[in-house]
Amino acid sequence: MTMSSSRPLATALVTALLCGSGLAQDPDRPQSTPGGPPPGSPPALPQGMTEDQMWPVPTTADWAKPVLIQFQRTWADAVEVSRQTGKPILICINMDGEIASEHYAGIKYRDPEYAKLFDPYVCVIASVYRHTPRDHDEHGNRILCPRLGSVTCGEHIAIEPGLFERYMDGRRISPRHIMVELDGKETYDVYFAWDTQSVFDTIREGIDNRAITPPPYVRGDQSIVERVASRDIADRIAVEGAYREGDQAERRALLEAALQHPDAAPVDLLRLAVFGLDADLAAVARDALAKVDDTSAVDLVGEALGVPMDDGQRESLVQALERLAPSAPRARLLANVHRGLATESRSVDVARWSQAMSGGGTYAPPPDRNEIEARLAQREAAANGGGSPEQTAQAQLELAEASLALAVDPQTRESMRGDLRNGERYLRLMFEDARLQAQRAAAMGASGWRVESVLGLSAWYLGDGQDAYAHVIEAMQTMPAEPESWNAVATLALFAQARQEAIWDCLRNKTDWPREWMTDVNSAYAVLARHPLGTDQHAVTHYDFLDSLGAKGRAARVLQDGLERFPDSWKLHDRLRARILAVQGAAGLEPAYEAMLAKPGASPNLEWFAGLASIVTAEFDRRDGNQDAALAAYDRALTHYDRAIAANPDCRATADHYAALALAGKARIALQRDDLGGCLELILAALRRHPDATDDLDGLNISPAMTAKSLRATLAAGDHPDQLARLDAALAELDPQLLEVPEFERDLPDPRGRPRRGGRGR
Repeated sequence: MTMSSSRPLATALVTALLCGSGLAQDPDRPQSTPGGPPPGSPPALPQGMTEDQMWPVPTTADWAKPVLIQFQRTWADAVEVSRQTGKPILICINMDGEIASEHYAGIKYRDPEYAKLFDPYVCVIASVYRHTPRDHDEHGNRILCPRLGSVTCGEHIAIEPGLFERYMDGRRISPRHIMVELDGKETYDVYFAWDTQSVFDTIREGIDNRAITPPPYVRGDQSIVERVASRDIADRIAVEGAYREGDQAERRALLEAALQHPDAAPVDLLRLAVFGLDADLAAVARDALAKVDDTSAVDLVGEALGVPMDDGQRESLVQALERLAPSAPRARLLANVHRGLATESRSVDVARWSQAMSGGGTYAPPPDRNEIEARLAQREAAANGGGSPEQTAQAQLELAEASLALAVDPQTRESMRGDLRNGERYLRLMFEDARLQAQRAAAMGASGWRVESVLGLSAWYLGDGQDAYAHVIEAMQTMPAEPESWNAVATLALFAQARQEAIWDCLRNKTDWPREWMTDVNSAYAVLARHPLGTDQHAVTHYDFLDSLGAKGRAARVLQDGLERFPDSWKLHDRLRARILAVQGAAGLEPAYEAMLAKPGASPNLEWFAGLASIVTAEFDRRDGNQDAALAAYDRALTHYDRAIAANPDCRATADHYAALALAGKARIALQRDDLGGCLELILAALRRHPDATDDLDGLNISPAMTAKSLRATLAAGDHPDQLARLDAALAELDPQLLEVPEFERDLPDPRGRPRRGGRGR
């Protein structure tokens, strides 16, 4: 019943969060736990009773029932509703996997008898676990958390840190119920209770023994437009429903009411308009959004900035972020990001690089090892010759550049792998030699970006990141557009990384950072995106950086451009799938890939990626219980992989690997349907198609080996000797290691001296 390490289902992440988090307790706060042991003690069950008897596990039928408690969307909403109604706030804490929390979420919160005890409260729910891949669909409609009901997963996650800091005494414990009065002080904090009845007795007594009697709260005959000013979830639901069902005039009236009540923060109403199909209403919504004074609007402002709009509205939204920045670090971050993306870099002249790269010049392939070694010998001879000081310094610099080129050459690293004992040491000595030679060149009078470049790149490969960053930042001050120079491109990429790391350091330390850094990052990657020596990793890094900072619109364009240049990049397709899931949900995956396949000149390897998209779709269908849809998606995946092999036989190994997982996924569904014969044929087909995939986990953390073992146990328990013999024969041909139990399924020691329960994580 707790997230501390004393519970068998605690996660490593949460345990880490608990370490060193002991906050001083407020002497005015309640120090006892009604109905349970003293604070900090583990729960003790009545003699002879098991956990499953005390907190029965919810069934599929239980989870299908609706949550009957209406939780407010934000803490600010709850405080305002509490002030208006005179009701106290009840904070509910829940977590996945913990047996008592599962019982509350799956049974008690859905039971009319228990749910009515929450009516006298203004309720909020906190949980750090996500249960849906996204909070809104592409049209702005809310996607409610299937576990907790009236809130989105983003809302019950976002509310937790503030509640933890203010009310949880530095201890993340679940399930937990905390009553907070109008003055913000706690009345009770109940957790570690021995039974559910004592918890609900406390919830009931909190109201019965309350000294404050709330006045009657009657909404009266407020029109739907007037209810826009309310922060109560019931009014928000009604207003958003009226917008969806209304005509343009009714919708405009609601948006104009939102313009007049920025204090009410009707964020989800505005979201419906921002992502709706009516451009005029979207413009009105953006005007209203720019005036909202609540930090809950920050993310929507960031998303809205990813949509095309006129410069005036864009400026007003960025100004809104700057206005919210003092109370919302994320607003300050987004403001800096969008200001940085809108300006030109003083360190990276994108126009000059673009002009240099479009001059029609030819780019020779990188020199091979023999050419590099010949150049190195020439430079070494020149550096030791009797030229002028300037010539000697220049020769020394060229020697340093040649030494660095030899050290980074892929053939060098490949040759070093043959010497397991000394290879890495020799490679390090090569980088140290390049750095030493550059330092000698500088001592002889050489200067400029080339010296700083060798010093920076050598330091990077030697593991001295801070020194490397300092040198490449200095190099960028004088570096010309050098499209044919590999070290210029490497310096540019390392400069972008230096700026990224500096931004992350400021974010970690909660300090401001110059928006020019964002400009530098974006400009550097804009050059790399077009440069002949640019790679898909540059595009991935740029995308990840923009996406993590909330610049979703710009990130989407970077991803699209990257895929056009590198259509067979696994990393970019991985980002594409994640983005489609976030924006459109699983239903958008296959149509997106079908559209890409229909384009003229599509890569022959696109069928491979389309197959994986179909597998991911099938796995989401399985989670949702749509078995027929999952089977159809698996069949489409198999078709894609067959086509991929026909188009490119070199991809057979990986195509067969995923095809085997698709067959095993179909087998799992057959097993769940008690179709033992169908399951046997499918799992045998999976084992034949690619045996090495037998122990690979799919997106539901189930391997073909697990399905084969489950099928075997079922066949052995019944009268199926022939089928059992066929399965045993197939399993006997496999490497025994492929049939080993996954690590997370193995018994681990439990602090209470009994086998730890297995659990599966993504």
